[in-house]
Amino acid sequence: MAADGNESPIRLAAETWESLFRAQVAVMRRLQAGAAFRKVAINEYDVLFTLSRCPSGWLRLNELNDHVLLSQSSLSRLVERLEKRGLVVRMAAPDDGRGVLLKLTEEGSALQKEIGREHVRDISSLVGPALTAAEQRELQRLTEKLRHSVGARPAK
Repeated sequence: MAADGNESPIRLAAETWESLFRAQVAVMRRLQAGAAFRKVAINEYDVLFTLSRCPSGWLRLNELNDHVLLSQSSLSRLVERLEKRGLVVRMAAPDDGRGVLLKLTEEGSALQKEIGREHVRDISSLVGPALTAAEQRELQRLTEKLRHSVGARPAK
């Protein structure tokens, strides 16, 4: 039972999820409308950001797909657009003829850093006034705990 004694665990979980989801949607809409995303869409930036964090510089397309909220076909089309713009390069994986490796170009890396700086300022201007530093750390702890719990369970 919930703290109030009347709420079922199932209802509490559903309401918790809805609250988390609605907060994320509200924040994402504000961020997407910001100046940071005039040069690339937020899902394109997500790809650039994910590639920027890859230690080797190269990442398999299927591994990238694990980190973004796009279908494989949508991600492939998005990567094609980024490649045409000179922001990423791709090559066949040397150990797997069907695999594709991706890497940021110098231009892609520079654009990711430029947008990233503005994006972080936008995030701070939204989150900072709403939550204290302690609340931000607690929210981070809770969302990481949830993500790791969900990631540890096999899909049904």
